Amino acid sequence: MTTVEPSLRYGQAAGRWVLLATVLGSGVTFLDATVVNIALPSIGEDLGASTAGLQWTINGYTLSLAALILLGGSLGDRFGRRKIFVLGVSWFATASLLCGLAPNTWTLILARVLQGVGGALLTPGSLAILEASFHPDDRAKAIGAWSGLGGIAGAFGPFLGGWLVEVASWRLVFLINVPLALVVALVALRHVPETRNPEAARQLDFTGAAMGALGLAGLSYGFTAWPALGPGSPAVVTALAVGVAGMAAFVVTERRSRHPMLPLGLFASRPFTAANLVTFAVYAALGGVFFLVVLNLQVVGGYPPIAAGSATLPVTALMLLLSARAGALGQRTGPRLPMTVGPIVCAVALVLLSRISAHPDYLTDVLPAVIVLGLGLSLTVAPLTATALGSLDDRYAGIASGANNAIARTAGLLAVAVLPLVAGIGTGSLTDPVALAPAYRMAMLVCAGLLLAGALIAFAFVPGRVKPAPRSPVKVHCAVAGTPLHPKECREPSGR
Repeated sequence: MTTVEPSLRYGQAAGRWVLLATVLGSGVTFLDATVVNIALPSIGEDLGASTAGLQWTINGYTLSLAALILLGGSLGDRFGRRKIFVLGVSWFATASLLCGLAPNTWTLILARVLQGVGGALLTPGSLAILEASFHPDDRAKAIGAWSGLGGIAGAFGPFLGGWLVEVASWRLVFLINVPLALVVALVALRHVPETRNPEAARQLDFTGAAMGALGLAGLSYGFTAWPALGPGSPAVVTALAVGVAGMAAFVVTERRSRHPMLPLGLFASRPFTAANLVTFAVYAALGGVFFLVVLNLQVVGGYPPIAAGSATLPVTALMLLLSARAGALGQRTGPRLPMTVGPIVCAVALVLLSRISAHPDYLTDVLPAVIVLGLGLSLTVAPLTATALGSLDDRYAGIASGANNAIARTAGLLAVAVLPLVAGIGTGSLTDPVALAPAYRMAMLVCAGLLLAGALIAFAFVPGRVKPAPRSPVKVHCAVAGTPLHPKECREPSGR
């Protein structure tokens, strides 16, 4: 099949069908990222899940997604973006069905791993399809619509998830994906043109993907099992050793491969390396925050699921409103200032969040901290992403974006694995308020420390100015759940 010329127009029916398929497809993953945390207490009570079980309910998905997302983009370029997108959507739907029907914790975790594989196949494809299908004059409008509607999906998720858990069952949080995915697959097969990159490498880096997945799995399992089994346990020692060996093998593989999934030469750029170090610190902190805040509000604070899920909504609202302006500010002042001040503001917010205990008043105890966090993230995320993507030559923009996204998700994965250990949850349960309350406070302070480390890295290593990139008329929302996958999304937001 030959590549279709990018000729779709934004205002025509054919273009709207393609936009519908890509928005709904990526929206399913956005919803999943925001609603599962809300369901954790109900999952724990219904399935009798341990702390490790709840951690893996989150990390099973993140692990396979982080390890395979770069490979997913390469598969689409090589074999056809629509084909891989539809495969990913179908895979995601099947795994969601397994999640919703899971009779026990470990079946749920396995299904979540499979869900992450589907997410890795469909997530890069949604934006690649828009880039390859729309006429250059309408491409920015299509991507802007995708990003804005995706932000709305992320904002709507907590309401939907909390409502489903409260009035029905946590299982519907997963089962609702099935009919949505069916619609996406049918629309994509009927209306989305097939495209591929004729210059894509004929050989794919399966070895690198396998080594990365092995390394992340070993580290995640080792840190997750540590509280229950102890640091001297053969299982813990073996898992951590496998993790370290896997990551070392990943580096060696990428260095030697003719077609590496992650070209290590990119990190010769000081701004790119610094931006990704800041990304790791900031998104590790965010992984801990969005894992534990909603959980703490339900278990310790006594909030119902819908109230707990909606508690952090101002963060999304503020980012929707302010990310474009923060990107413009970063262009005027250089990225160092907002990337230094933003994480510091976020750290202040986490100190405030650490004080949330039993039966907090939302207006006085929760909302001020959430607003400060939203302001800090609005100041941080757009300049951070712009620096990561704009510090390299344009021909590397796609891989730079994918690498930054994978690093962000890896940081969240390791944070969820390590934080309960560092915070002292021990063998206690994350659904036990007596055990969770002190661990939550410590975790928030640890996350605040990570943000301060990110600010220090930005101040010391991010340049005052990064080579300006071409102007784009797209106003975008930079997601909290993961940095954007499109090479121009947050490079220069407009809305000035």
